[in-house]
Amino acid sequence: MSLNTNIELPHPPSDSISSLSFAQNADYLAVGSWDNSVRVYEVSLQGHTQCKATYTHRAPVLSVCWNEASNRIFSGSIDNTGLMFDATTGQTTQVAQHDGPVKAVKWVNMPHAGVLVTGSWDKTIKYWDIRTPSPIATVQLPERCYTLDAIYPLMVVGTAGRRILTFDLAKSPVVFGNNVSSLMMQTRVVTCCPDKTGFAVGGVEGRVSFNYIEEKNKRHNYSFKCHRQNSSPQKVDQSLVYSVNDINFHPVHGTFSTCGSDGTAQFWDGAARMRLKSAYCCFSRASGPIACSAFNRTGSMFACAVSYDWHKGFSGMTSEQPNKVTIYAVKEEDVRKKVAKR
Repeated sequence: MSLNTNIELPHPPSDSISSLSFAQNADYLAVGSWDNSVRVYEVSLQGHTQCKATYTHRAPVLSVCWNEASNRIFSGSIDNTGLMFDATTGQTTQVAQHDGPVKAVKWVNMPHAGVLVTGSWDKTIKYWDIRTPSPIATVQLPERCYTLDAIYPLMVVGTAGRRILTFDLAKSPVVFGNNVSSLMMQTRVVTCCPDKTGFAVGGVEGRVSFNYIEEKNKRHNYSFKCHRQNSSPQKVDQSLVYSVNDINFHPVHGTFSTCGSDGTAQFWDGAARMRLKSAYCCFSRASGPIACSAFNRTGSMFACAVSYDWHKGFSGMTSEQPNKVTIYAVKEEDVRKKVAKR
């Protein structure tokens, strides 16, 4: 079977899907869910997919990531802990502890060793050497951590109150930039640019902003609207506004994807400031919100989770809401940057 169409992963979670993460040296996908589980799938370009392992927290899982060697998975949960799953032995170990839910986990490749970073609703960021039970550093945040991303030495954290914190991990584990987001409403996701010159921010207002780190480049900061719909076929008003739930950069071309509560995934060329492709998860509007997404290591596959994203609160969670992960075979023309016209 050729991966020319969408493939739906078997045995999906039974509750909302919160996080997706591909391994860095193999096509394994970790899926975190509100059913307390982390599932690990092997995904093949020939369409042979299977669930290889599952482990659980005591409460819903909010974030998952892999280490650089792709032999360990880390997960953060509402149970206030961070767990490590050893893919070789199948053993699960607690490696992080907070006083509130762990909203984000990220493995950061430091020059001399890898470090696990966890961000929590207890208003702290903690750095962990997984060989020791206590954090090697703790940073107090102005508000609850909602989202976190890092590509050494850049790390960016988005908190409640629209604060965007930037870190230069080569110099210090503490904050060096503390600013209010240019977006006017709650931050949903921050993602570092692959060249580490800046970062993208997505919010609940159907808008994405691009922000540069160096002062001399900040005049090039910009934002754009996305994940919006017309109120009726007769009106071109884009008045129906949906949350931007995830942003992912393509590992080869440097273009990026956004996914949203409108059930679409869209590909963009940031340099040209234009949309490349509306995947609509993928090519037909999804049956529910797209809660999260991820490219594999080569950018040949794009995973998106069609699942309730809690944008309508508890009342919006019904038995009709889908929970599924689909894999899209990425074509070069979908993600390649546009050639400038002469």
